[in-house]
Amino acid sequence: MTDHAASGPFVDAAAAAWTDLSGGIRRQLLTHDERMMMVRVAFEQGAVGALHSHPHIQCSLVESGTFDVTISGVTTRLSAGSSFLVPGDAVHGCVAVEAGALVDVFTPPRADFLGD
Repeated sequence: MTDHAASGPFVDAAAAAWTDLSGGIRRQLLTHDERMMMVRVAFEQGAVGALHSHPHIQCSLVESGTFDVTISGVTTRLSAGSSFLVPGDAVHGCVAVEAGALVDVFTPPRADFLGD
């Protein structure tokens, strides 16, 4: 990922742009370097993060709200303060039972997110 500059050590979330992903979901790139990336993903109630996979390892914190999170065919209801880990290439997704936000960390960074 040498074609994208790092975000720097400090990011003011109030100044970080949001990307509308449609379906009641939007994403905010918080910080990244060549090895790691942090993003916030906000969901309206009922929004579905469709099942998908990617080679990146992902760990996520439920910042607010309640989500039914599915990883490799197992679904668990998680609320604010809970977290989960998605191994690389694992099929995963979520449904926002209540409006809320996830804070996702990826390694390596998602180059596809930097093109938004």
